[in-house]
Amino acid sequence: MRSGEQPVNTTDTTTGPLLRATDVVKHFKARGGRGVQAVNGVSLEVRAGETLGVVGESGCGKSTLGRCLVRLTDVTAGRVEFDGQDITGLSRRALRPVRKGLQLVFQDPYASLNPRRTAGDAVAEPLRIHGYGDAGAIRNRVGELFDLVGLARTHLDRYPHEFSGGQRQRIGIARAIALSPRLVVADEPVSALDVSVQAQVLNLFADLQEELGLTYVFIAHDLGVVRHVSDRIAVMYLGEIVEVAEAEALYAAPSHPYTHALLSAVPEIDDGSGAPRRERVVLTGDVPSPIDRPTGCSFHPRCPIAQERCRTERPALSLVGGRQVACHFPMRSPIGEMAREHGRL
Repeated sequence: MRSGEQPVNTTDTTTGPLLRATDVVKHFKARGGRGVQAVNGVSLEVRAGETLGVVGESGCGKSTLGRCLVRLTDVTAGRVEFDGQDITGLSRRALRPVRKGLQLVFQDPYASLNPRRTAGDAVAEPLRIHGYGDAGAIRNRVGELFDLVGLARTHLDRYPHEFSGGQRQRIGIARAIALSPRLVVADEPVSALDVSVQAQVLNLFADLQEELGLTYVFIAHDLGVVRHVSDRIAVMYLGEIVEVAEAEALYAAPSHPYTHALLSAVPEIDDGSGAPRRERVVLTGDVPSPIDRPTGCSFHPRCPIAQERCRTERPALSLVGGRQVACHFPMRSPIGEMAREHGRL
């Protein structure tokens, strides 16, 4: 969805969201037997037909969450449901039919393609695995997919190194939509591309969503990209969701101090309207280690308005003013005023 358009809620309230994650946890073992808490109790819902943006700093766990949602990575705890079905514990065999409706676009289009196989073979692979038809039917379908993503059919027999970065990502997108999925998780799909190409690929995502009725989980660290493609945005910090809101509402008035800090770092253009600029917030300290998480609120060591309660009690993701916020003191005024009020500035 482009900026300025009104989000369309296509959710069927009788069947619930298309994708639901409940208390999803993913830990990895580190040296010495300690666990890296990459995702720590994430719950979210994705409505049919929408784009949910997931944003946060590098290392916040958003890519790991994306892999958990499509079951490329098994969760340590929690539950993932797709179209009303619990897919958390499904075997590889039982998961195969689910794969048709749930696909992933990878961040690095070159690393995700086999350099020894042609572009046409890469896109045809899921069709062969799922028994789409004979060789002629598969070849014809691959040609249709190349048309959809803006590639020439004459390039079916070329190898990945013969394409540009943007073209390789189009191949990855064609492969992801080959089986007509209902939901696509896009993991930083434009971060490896030149700025001049990013807009073209983002427009392709929008066109495919409108034409094919796709639902997206769009993962990115670029707040500008997320704003222009998302209906709703979930903000992650240290493996946790700290705020979920409609895109325009979140950008206009963030409620979590971390969201405010992220948005304050986005360059603003002076349009001559005289509108006040967003107050710049510079966070102090480093992001805590996911191996040794802080007590209470994970953000409190860097938060300019943290109080004693924040150091001891972890805030729940609660509904506040029409959005979900995990903060004991969700912002009701500019962050500078609140910081001064609490003696932090």
